[in-house]
Amino acid sequence: MSRLPVIVGFGGYNAAGRSSSHHAFRRMVLESLDSQSRQETLAGLAVMMKLVKVVDGQYQTPEGTPLTLAELESRFTDAIIAGTLIRRIEKRYLDVDAAPWQKNLNLTGTAGKPLEFITLRKHLPEPLPSDWIVEELNETDVQVTLYDGCDIKVDSFRALPVKSAGQLPTGFDPAELYASRFHPRGLQMAVVAATDALRSTGIEWSTILEHVAPDEVAVYASSAMSQLDENSFGGLMQSRLKGGRVTAKQLALGLNSMPADFINAYVLGSVGSTGSITGACASFLYNLQKGIEQIGAGKARVVIVGNSEAPINQECIDGYGAMGALATEDGLRQIEGREQGDQNEVDWRRASRPFGQNCGFTLAESAQFVVLMDDALALELGADIHGAVTDVFVNADGFKKSISAPGPGNYLTMAKAVASAMQIVGEESVRLRSFVHAHGSSTPANRVTESELLDRIAGTFGIADWPVTAAKAYVGHALASASADQLISALGSFKYQLIPGIKTIDAIADDVHRQHLSISLVDVPRTAQPLEVCFINSKGFGGNNASGVVLAPEVVERMLRKRYGAESFAAYCDRREHTRAAAQQYDQRALHGQFDILYNFGNDQIDDRQLRITPEKIQVPGFSRPLMFSKDSRYSDMLD
Repeated sequence: MSRLPVIVGFGGYNAAGRSSSHHAFRRMVLESLDSQSRQETLAGLAVMMKLVKVVDGQYQTPEGTPLTLAELESRFTDAIIAGTLIRRIEKRYLDVDAAPWQKNLNLTGTAGKPLEFITLRKHLPEPLPSDWIVEELNETDVQVTLYDGCDIKVDSFRALPVKSAGQLPTGFDPAELYASRFHPRGLQMAVVAATDALRSTGIEWSTILEHVAPDEVAVYASSAMSQLDENSFGGLMQSRLKGGRVTAKQLALGLNSMPADFINAYVLGSVGSTGSITGACASFLYNLQKGIEQIGAGKARVVIVGNSEAPINQECIDGYGAMGALATEDGLRQIEGREQGDQNEVDWRRASRPFGQNCGFTLAESAQFVVLMDDALALELGADIHGAVTDVFVNADGFKKSISAPGPGNYLTMAKAVASAMQIVGEESVRLRSFVHAHGSSTPANRVTESELLDRIAGTFGIADWPVTAAKAYVGHALASASADQLISALGSFKYQLIPGIKTIDAIADDVHRQHLSISLVDVPRTAQPLEVCFINSKGFGGNNASGVVLAPEVVERMLRKRYGAESFAAYCDRREHTRAAAQQYDQRALHGQFDILYNFGNDQIDDRQLRITPEKIQVPGFSRPLMFSKDSRYSDMLD
């Protein structure tokens, strides 16, 4: 009997806020929510952004004035909206109007005279250039005479052509939530995001471990760009050029495997399987594929899958900008019909415009994680099921001329995904009750190629008016975490039966293929045909294509009721009530700013001398169940 990988928890942080309990999704569809949901999400964001505080369970202004939810909404909505989603890059990242760089200068003396200057002896270069004449002035100072001049680098500043990004909510700093000394931002985000996902399950991690063997836990997570700030590869590469020294942490913490490593070592204390698969912008789906394969094969019963990406720095902006991939100020001016000398700012909040008139994608930071279990364990624990991932398909593009250009691989992944879903839930469900979370990067090439791909797939499988949405319109392009943002949004659509519109565009571009597609500019509620299937599509540089099939929780419940019978499913539903209550309690604490971060530095370390090894099993200290050696008869027919 095949094990079904079900989603029992999800969480993280991006430009829309906290993902658990669908708050990030709710920020994206704020105007379409009922009053209570809207006020709760606004209140949670206001606390994250330090606009309000909570004292004895009561929301208050920083000055101590009590606030009702209605008063909080009235007073702080404008600031919350301005400080979330895509917006102008804040100075806590870098000053985009005065970004530092160095200019090369050639210095020579005037009127044929030599160039002379005074410096400290300890600042002289080693070895000393052959044309430098050095005269000692005192114990510390020397005078240098140059007859041929020299080249120097001087600090300078310039405005960046790219000035927008999807940033974590203004005022929210993951470094403040735990002892994050010397941790790169991407790893800080990984710790707090993985915590959010685990807390969202409503089940203590220690309880989960009591029901599985030590090697039945797996973590698959990565970052496409590695870690690039001063505490990691950024500082490593820049240290000598800046006259500084490399630290012992910068190289290790820069590795793109560190999100998984940090979760194993400091959040879970896991000794199970681990991996960090990178597929450019499709990295999350690559890791998700590995996770569901492990569950399907019975090699893991609990899998944490996710990514953390923190690319809002000058190097990433320069790199992607040099490729012409990013939305620039001049490009947005042209789209908006502004004259070159127009001093009014462009609409940075609408920098990402999937399937509309656009000029490039918008970088973003995001860390998102999902908790997967096999269906049997989920029922045993009474886990709340938010959906299931039945398949992820990955295909390359074949021979390429341009490594960044799209190719045929995505046709293979999407076609296989649709065909697979039809076999599982039926043709009618896919044709009438499915939707697509498109890659929707907001480049002119993507709007044509991806729309043509989806349109052709829809026509082939007889799908009319296939709903297409794109999370990047709201939160930007978080590279490795991009398809995780899409999945989290899809779970919100299942919960609220609401497909977010692409509200950053005025109209769909003329070159977008949509004979069989429905791309809305407003949020679309679903009542007559509730959503049952979502296809997550992702395209990455280098020919990294992936498409995933996600089933709604109502579909999963029908499947489980049939598999286990009405009586067993009813007992599961009773257990689930306790789990949901615990998850709701965490949500309320988080809304009040109590994020309960899981960070265990050096706690409960395993002494390998205490391992008890027999020919049948290994008993690992701290784990109630032993690791049993599996019986392996795979190749028995090949031996005498």
